[in-house]
Amino acid sequence: MELWNSTLESGFILVGILNGSSSPELLCAIVTALYMLALISNGLLLLVITVDARLHVPMYLLLRQLSLIDLLFTSVVTPKAVMDFLLRDNTISFGGCALQMALALMLGSAEDLLLAFMAYDRYVAICHPLNYMVFMSPTVCWLIVSTSWILASLTAVGHTVYTMHFPFCMSQEIRHLLCEILPLLKLSCVDTSQYELMVYVTGVTFLLLPLSAIVTSYTLILSTVLHMPSNEGKKKALVTCLSHLMVVGMFYGAATFMYVLPSSLHSAKQDNIISVFYTIVTPALNPLIYSLRNKEVIGALRRVLGRYILPAHLTL
Repeated sequence: MELWNSTLESGFILVGILNGSSSPELLCAIVTALYMLALISNGLLLLVITVDARLHVPMYLLLRQLSLIDLLFTSVVTPKAVMDFLLRDNTISFGGCALQMALALMLGSAEDLLLAFMAYDRYVAICHPLNYMVFMSPTVCWLIVSTSWILASLTAVGHTVYTMHFPFCMSQEIRHLLCEILPLLKLSCVDTSQYELMVYVTGVTFLLLPLSAIVTSYTLILSTVLHMPSNEGKKKALVTCLSHLMVVGMFYGAATFMYVLPSSLHSAKQDNIISVFYTIVTPALNPLIYSLRNKEVIGALRRVLGRYILPAHLTL
């Protein structure tokens, strides 16, 4: 097959879910609404945790990082997908594709690691409450955050550079919502099976090892909670952990489907739907899951709104 030598000049064509939908206008409106919800909910959570000093504890500092990641992750994908549909122009440059891939990989990997560290935080808080500020000191907290970003960045840059060095064939169509490794490798003119195996191993490592840590943490947490004498303490611990487990289930379920299951078990259409779930739906729902089930966050939100927004409104 003839090599497509004009990749750098021509770029690619992203064939997302909007183009193949039976009701693209309705789907576009839903995607836009979810994006706006993600912006507002994550933005409010970032504001509340930053402004309210009562939430300056490791649990909420990690939650603030999660909101930041979700806000950036959905912004890497959703605005372009919507504008491409409205302008009827699905092209993306070679450099733009590489940048989108690097950012999506970095943010997805950072969230993957951060969720494991958040499970460790809950384990220490519930199973070793007297030593909580020793194991989760500000230094440890910032070390956790830095580790997530550094490892995620190195992985993203390495995979992006290696993926984009392959020669591509005449077809420019990436049958996916965004530039990701596996859909892009299908356009390569050379054998990429060894690299696909490397991507699979990396995916398993980045997903299953943190997931194993999360399962271990919550197994120990459940054992401790069941032995708590106070019913109120049990309820509070279970509500907090349930919120985290819902977020973990949504993120790891989608990511495992994409990167751990063999490609023969899922089609391009299924991959497109799953990508919408973890890039658009999950970032919109995460802050709602945490805030609606957390009295401290609700209380802080009321205080912030009453202090900064309502007085300004009354003076108009």
